[in-house]
Amino acid sequence: MRVERRAVDEDESRRANGPDWDRYADEYQATHGDFLGDAGFVWGPEGQTEADLAVLGAVEGKDVLEVGSGAGQCSRWVRTRGGRAIGLDLSHRQLQHSRRLDDDTGVAVPSVRATATHLPFADGSFDIVFCSFGALQFVADIEQALDETARVLRPGGRFAFSITHPTRWMFPDDPGVGGLTASQSYWDRTPYVEIDDASGVVSYVEHHRTLGDWVRLLAARGFTLTDLVEPEWPADHDRVWGGWSRTRGLLTPGTAIFVADLT
Repeated sequence: MRVERRAVDEDESRRANGPDWDRYADEYQATHGDFLGDAGFVWGPEGQTEADLAVLGAVEGKDVLEVGSGAGQCSRWVRTRGGRAIGLDLSHRQLQHSRRLDDDTGVAVPSVRATATHLPFADGSFDIVFCSFGALQFVADIEQALDETARVLRPGGRFAFSITHPTRWMFPDDPGVGGLTASQSYWDRTPYVEIDDASGVVSYVEHHRTLGDWVRLLAARGFTLTDLVEPEWPADHDRVWGGWSRTRGLLTPGTAIFVADLT
């Protein structure tokens, strides 16, 4: 695998990231399933949960859409609290894991295979749309994705999502001390691309937006930003997840959670 930084459009991003998640789904669920919980709602590698943060507000009796739902853990948690949650994911294999957890827990999450840029729902279908480290970082056409989110939300509806904290893009993705030294520009929005050496095919794409980019993207679609949560690393938390670790987490934020209401 080799790494490049270059422009990538929505079609190429989707062709890379859908199969990548299909390949990675089994390992991901085996490695992180216990941490996430079969019916748990974790906002990021720091381990803060929706029960801790109450980002979504009351979910009982609400129509809720999870974009990039994976195995549906967060939506399943919403359903145990009386919300009518639906999952949506690009990866067929992740949705198979969701069906498995439906059977294991007895809490079924209706789910569809689709993309964040084309939500297969009518206008004004949901009170809440959320995304916990899901699709948004993997979408090139973020404007279209946010247009779709605004379209399916009801007036006054809430949109909340967690992503890698944008400042992390200045640093190597290294959980050790090597990940504490800035090595590239925060303002370089060129996508991160992994290419399979054997086939020459793009196998993974991730997109960077600055904090200011996100604020402008939300405001342009009628969202009012009500909170930006930057979870601190818990004192008793030693789990390493990719580039997230205690070494880095005690010094710099690893996750940003945006909370916005549609006006």
